Amino acid sequence: MTHSDLARRIHAAAHLSGRFTLRSGRTATEYFDKYRFEADPVLLDEIARLMAPLVPAGTEVLAGLEMGGIPVVTALGRYTGLPCAFVRKQAKSYGTCRLAEGADVEERRVLVVEDVVTSGGQIVLSTADLRALGADVREALCVIDREQGGAEALRVEGVALVSLLTAGDLRAAAV
Repeated sequence: MTHSDLARRIHAAAHLSGRFTLRSGRTATEYFDKYRFEADPVLLDEIARLMAPLVPAGTEVLAGLEMGGIPVVTALGRYTGLPCAFVRKQAKSYGTCRLAEGADVEERRVLVVEDVVTSGGQIVLSTADLRALGADVREALCVIDREQGGAEALRVEGVALVSLLTAGDLRAAAV
């Protein structure tokens, strides 16, 4: 499958038309439902296969962010053979009380994995949390960069954003 084919398949699976209320409170007539491509095991597997070559050399742990990064990082781990950590937005208050479940991140080179990046805000917060746990975070990898300032916000924090696709790729696929 080519890059363009993947963009077309993701657009076909996740682009919705109708009336939607956005997180900001505004309404829109188009919506991109990322969970539709994450819930399709065949499509998710193809995404992971094409993302695997984008994993930076030296990466020791793949860290998927709650919630959308979890299926992506699990599928990606199958192709890279790297252990995965599942990063919560905040540590749970019971059981292990851990922020990052699964693979240990302390003193390891960790790649943050996310499904869609808009402003980069959650990656910035989670990177700070992972670094506080002793992780070496230099890059983040996403399926789609919406090209709305996320790469720039991450650069300020010393994190390079690598994306499989961009909003521009999805717009081109819609034609």
